[in-house]
Amino acid sequence: MNSRERIIAAINHRQPDRIPIDLGATPSSGLSVVAYQNLLKYLGKTHLKTHVYDVIQEVAQPEMELLDHFGVDVLDIGRHFNTSEDYWHTLEIISGHKALYPSWFNAHKLQDGSHITYGTSGEVIGRMPVGATFFDQTIFPYAEGYPLDYKNLANDMKRTIWGGFGFTPWDWASEKDFWKMLREKTIELKKSTDKALLLGIGCNLFEWGTFIRRMDNFLIDLLADPSGVHTFLDALMESHLSTLQKTCDAVGDVIDIIKFGDDLGTTNGPFISNEMYCEFFKPRHTMLCDYVKANSSMHTMLHSCGGIYELIPELIEAGFEILNPIQINAVNMEPERLKNEFGRDITFWGGGVDTKSILNRATPQQVKDHVKHNLEVFSVGGGFVFTTVHNIMPDVPPENIVAMFEAVNEFNV
Repeated sequence: MNSRERIIAAINHRQPDRIPIDLGATPSSGLSVVAYQNLLKYLGKTHLKTHVYDVIQEVAQPEMELLDHFGVDVLDIGRHFNTSEDYWHTLEIISGHKALYPSWFNAHKLQDGSHITYGTSGEVIGRMPVGATFFDQTIFPYAEGYPLDYKNLANDMKRTIWGGFGFTPWDWASEKDFWKMLREKTIELKKSTDKALLLGIGCNLFEWGTFIRRMDNFLIDLLADPSGVHTFLDALMESHLSTLQKTCDAVGDVIDIIKFGDDLGTTNGPFISNEMYCEFFKPRHTMLCDYVKANSSMHTMLHSCGGIYELIPELIEAGFEILNPIQINAVNMEPERLKNEFGRDITFWGGGVDTKSILNRATPQQVKDHVKHNLEVFSVGGGFVFTTVHNIMPDVPPENIVAMFEAVNEFNV
């Protein structure tokens, strides 16, 4: 099989010729700038550049040479947009780690050593505290309440850090010929590689409530102001469906996987009950998935962190074919439990290694043992793509990253 065939086989619950691998195809399956540069040094690949495509989480876009080195099978199409050197400029936001950032992004260091960054409105929308390695959100536009109407919703969303600093290719979305460009560049990329192609579209619902209203307020709203929440979500859906329609028209026949996002869980379980999910979010998630299936050949992925075991049957019914990042260190998210109960109905894209306590703290041999155990559980009958539980963070030793991929290769033999 080539890489694309391997990924599609796994999604269709057929046993591929080897375990398919993702590294960096989503903003939740990559490497932090620090971990990336440490890895390049360890491998003797310091000639490779560090391009930061997720400026909020400070996540690097792995170079193709590194992806080929580790046998990665899938690409984020955004990488094909930002190939011009003019798109990038050098910054050193994390001390000792100069990197290339999009030209539209800048950060200002304050006297106390923290960094702030401005949105298009001129407001400070992000802050990186001293010693941190990612930016925190500073503005919650609806913190004092929902507006009377949602005519300014798009601009209000841009005042948040997640709306203000879109992931590529969406940072090109204001260009006059964006949709034509999206199709042309995606077709061009597909002709140049046999790797599967993935596009993250977002279309978050629960998360946009937390981004724009603030977590505490939005969770209260779900109980105290359900009509207000429904009105807000309806306005979001109008925007999301418009974007989804244009996406399906432009690249629905070219892209292999479309990734939606909604972090529905904490380490201790879901944020909300199944009943609340079914009232507010499941019907809208179903609309998104149904539209994709009726108007494209793309497979649907949902990124949701945390312990979401109780919600997985509802997510399957809503139409999601793939879940990521499979937080196996959360309550009820053990690999055996997930594979036994849901392995025939959904593909697990992640869960290959615990990034919270194993990849960063264990010995290389312990990492290998841990990875091989997870592969033995998840890989049976397809329905699995190997990647970490979320991004590889700054405290992960490079030798453990190498051990992780060696374990996959050894398992594949």
